[in-house]
Amino acid sequence: MQKIVKIALIVIGLLGAVLWFMLPERDMPAAEAAQSGAMNFMFIITYFLLAVAVVVSLLFTLKNLFSNPQGLKKTLFVVGGFVLVVIISYVLSSGTDVSDEFMAMSDESTVKNIGMGLNVFFILTIIAVASLIIPAVKNMFSK
Repeated sequence: MQKIVKIALIVIGLLGAVLWFMLPERDMPAAEAAQSGAMNFMFIITYFLLAVAVVVSLLFTLKNLFSNPQGLKKTLFVVGGFVLVVIISYVLSSGTDVSDEFMAMSDESTVKNIGMGLNVFFILTIIAVASLIIPAVKNMFSK
């Protein structure tokens, strides 16, 4: 299996190198360069490799997760905590946080979702900083 993967990676690498030299010239207009067959095929290879990486990483992650019940329990707590943070952030966002000038460009639900994303970021940042500071302070006073 490992030999097959190595051979496939070598073939994809050589194909990518050949396509690199087939790319359009630098002074070609962008509209024409976007229609280049070599460039399109390089994007196809990139999407394929990205899909393979995502699928393989998800499969191994799920395999390890379900083989370890303690890990599964911890993961469920973390996912539940994240969902709780998202719900709290959604409730805290008002949807009217922007001036009327910008409100004309979007609707209230979009502004509420953006506010929710910012609140999630702020809450998770506070949690991350606290998880770094609290053990350090405890360690400083315990000695």
